[in-house]
Amino acid sequence: MDAVRLMKELRVNYEQEADFLPRETGLNLIVSAQQSGGQITARSRDVTVEDLWSLTSFFGYSTQSFVQAVSLLDRFLAMMRVQPKHLSCVSLSCLHLAARVTEAECDLTPADELIRIGQCRFTVSDLGRMEKIVAEKLRFKSKAVTALTFLQLYHQITLTHATYRKETLSLEKLEAQLKACLCRISFSKAKPSVLALALLRQEMKSIQSDDMLEIAFHIQRHLKIPDAELQRWSERVARCLSDYASPKCCKPNHRKLQWIVSRRTAQNLHSHRSVPELPTIPEGCWDESESEDSGEDVMSSGDESLCSSLGSDAEGPFFPLHLRHQYLAA
Repeated sequence: MDAVRLMKELRVNYEQEADFLPRETGLNLIVSAQQSGGQITARSRDVTVEDLWSLTSFFGYSTQSFVQAVSLLDRFLAMMRVQPKHLSCVSLSCLHLAARVTEAECDLTPADELIRIGQCRFTVSDLGRMEKIVAEKLRFKSKAVTALTFLQLYHQITLTHATYRKETLSLEKLEAQLKACLCRISFSKAKPSVLALALLRQEMKSIQSDDMLEIAFHIQRHLKIPDAELQRWSERVARCLSDYASPKCCKPNHRKLQWIVSRRTAQNLHSHRSVPELPTIPEGCWDESESEDSGEDVMSSGDESLCSSLGSDAEGPFFPLHLRHQYLAA
């Protein structure tokens, strides 16, 4: 019964995927745009998606949030003529919208913190207005049907029918491979069901499982995916993953965030790098009034050094304290 339910769910999503595809004419305009033409180019789009991957990893967001954000971004860019200077605002608004429908409310990053960590030059009000524009243009209500939707269903179906070596088919690895593909605009033209199946078959071949490849074949026949279409995207997936596995490739999820601060903030950070000197606590007996005064002096000294070390002149972005520890630990 569980297998029947999965196949029904697969069919329903397959029938809905066309509603969430970016306009191909819009994607072609982005691909053909020149770097100096004042338009969004394929390169700027790809770099923006890599930044979204870095941010989702930094904030601990799920793969679902990233994939949903990329879906919103591609559909909006393929529909609207966006100036390059507004791209960062559009991308962060897509991430914020996506996180609202995928993450628990307690895990959502506040808008001001999202802007600060993303080192963007717009305000919370700007982000709110852009979110409304994106939501209205795309008629955003809930999660889109994406390649991740099919990848998760394919994985469940495979585990349900496979007879052995089920543990070798890692969903986490498949999700990482999907994220690598989504960093290239060319994969935005693929149907989500086809891209997900191409990724699945690629992994099944790598683990040399004929049993699982037979299941993938039945999924293809069930959805009536043409052999030529699947083969074309399978070849592109193989090339992408080969490039991604290269040591020369800079993985977005491994990339450190770079912070741009003002000269004064940099000087403050450098001058307060050492531990501040605190007054020596006497070892002899002392009364309560002295202890209260001494405690206040120590606390005020600590507060001053903390504010200075975080760049409190407000001329440049800085790590919030609770995120600063996370970053240093990483």
